[in-house]
Amino acid sequence: MPAPAFPAPLTLNSGMRARDAWPLDPDVIHLNHGSFGAVPTAVVEQQDALRRRADLSPVEWFPRIAERVRAARERTAPFVGAYAEDSAFVPNASAAATVIYNALRLERGDEILVTDQGYGAITMGAQRLARRFGASVRAVELPLLASDDEVVQRFADALTPSTRLIVVDQITSPTARMLPTRRIAELAAERGVRTLVDGAHAPGLVPDAAAVAGGDWWFGNLHKWPCAPRGSALLVTNAPDRDELWPLIDSWAANEPYPERFDTQGTIDATTYLATPASIEFIEAEFGWHNARLAMAQMADAGAEIIAEGLRPYGDEDPLTPLPSPVPSMRLVRLPLGLGSTREEADALRMDLLDETGVETAFTSFRGIGYFRLSAHLYTEASDFETFVERCIPQILRRAGIRTGADSLIVP
Repeated sequence: MPAPAFPAPLTLNSGMRARDAWPLDPDVIHLNHGSFGAVPTAVVEQQDALRRRADLSPVEWFPRIAERVRAARERTAPFVGAYAEDSAFVPNASAAATVIYNALRLERGDEILVTDQGYGAITMGAQRLARRFGASVRAVELPLLASDDEVVQRFADALTPSTRLIVVDQITSPTARMLPTRRIAELAAERGVRTLVDGAHAPGLVPDAAAVAGGDWWFGNLHKWPCAPRGSALLVTNAPDRDELWPLIDSWAANEPYPERFDTQGTIDATTYLATPASIEFIEAEFGWHNARLAMAQMADAGAEIIAEGLRPYGDEDPLTPLPSPVPSMRLVRLPLGLGSTREEADALRMDLLDETGVETAFTSFRGIGYFRLSAHLYTEASDFETFVERCIPQILRRAGIRTGADSLIVP
């Protein structure tokens, strides 16, 4: 089999190596952008300058924070295909879900539908909402290789007269695929059911992510693929009852309508929001977002192939199974049987390998099977995946109790 075609390392307009535009530890291999993101040096410096300005003159800074946040909303909302007047900054996707759950009222016996590929924290929030009203939560089971048509049909079959809300991911976190959220939302609306679209991974990976998602509410993290400072996400809705949405902190803007009431949150560090447009504009200016998605997809494909190639001799099944509706930057490679079979085991494997090999990774679990979920961004290079093969695959095989030609001692 020919070696995978890795793209050449990317460069900025100045000729600087793209990797050097991110202040990442050079002694660590970074293959898990999807969990916590990475902020370019230019954006870190802008946020630091904003913080210094706030510290130098707090009385000038805080009374004018609402107008600064509003200006950042106006620059950020079009990136996800939204209007500023429909968009509010929130700290992260889970905060957005909490804002929405806090506004909803259910009746005893009502039902919320989630999926078995949903993000755990968002599902936990739905369960807490249900407990408040004596409602229930039921997971729609979606096979890993289900087509979009099959996904929609499973929701159609799952809807009952008791269903009031669907919570569905635009891009699934554990399985790294897109779901047909607009079709699901249209189906739900026909039955009088509302839809919350979790677009945590979508900004940057899906053009006009909020506009194409459908549903009553959408939210997405800006600290992931757009590389904004952590603590920046966007909640978007034009639902007729959106004035029932309240920020997690009541502050002096409490009498303002949505979304202006979200622009003032006491003395929180709003520089995460204010620096967000700079991160989006940095990638657009240096690479162009269309080209960035293409580059990430090419790197992710080649990285997944070289890792799968390292595992193929030691398993009965091909570890690399192309998924329906893949996303540009993430891929799944199946782990040897028995590894990462639960979320807790997958998380422990992530930290063990980081400590032992210096490689940042993400492992996920779905239906008792563990996967390596690789994430490529513009700073990712072929050598990162080659290092994973060299350092991590032997550790993975040892943990699985698989004997290789180079090993005489196996540590299960």
